[in-house]
Amino acid sequence: MTPPHPSLLSRIALAVSSFFSILARPEFAAEVARLRAGALPAQPPAAPVPAAAPSPAPQPAVQAAPDTAALQLLGLLQREARFVDFVEEDIAAYSDADIGAAGRVVHEGCRKVLREHFQIAPVRSEVEGSRITLPAGFDAAAVRLTGNVVGQAPFTGTLGHRGWRVTGSQLPQLAPGHDAAVVAQAEVEL
Repeated sequence: MTPPHPSLLSRIALAVSSFFSILARPEFAAEVARLRAGALPAQPPAAPVPAAAPSPAPQPAVQAAPDTAALQLLGLLQREARFVDFVEEDIAAYSDADIGAAGRVVHEGCRKVLREHFQIAPVRSEVEGSRITLPAGFDAAAVRLTGNVVGQAPFTGTLGHRGWRVTGSQLPQLAPGHDAAVVAQAEVEL
């Protein structure tokens, strides 16, 4: 029997928590990149074990990020930038100028949330467009090679994007009984 598809809210929470896991955990990012490329989940290579060898210690299970942090971030983006309202709006009937004006408000609010709650630094310090050389053993979770990738490192190429790394975060503490799943309350005017 196939499990039911997750709800929209569950998918949003999964997407946001995956986003932060990808930023914080290079090995998780590498596995996501492999899955997006269509590869099967990585299986550790089976090493030959002598018959008398003790069984290896069990590996800890991968822990999912708590949904609360993802929902809390989505709530902050909604409160400051009306992010959910913007994304859920059917913009087909609006002019490019109207969409641009709304995008400016959403951008400003999202930027405010990022700056108040996260410390973000570039992955690479060089200026975009500069030529750089990546030595053997470079962090493949932090640097993605594009173009004609052939051979072994060192690789020399042009830096197209500096990348971003979260170096710190502080989400506000939630009050007891707060339902983080309500990212925007319904409003009733009396």
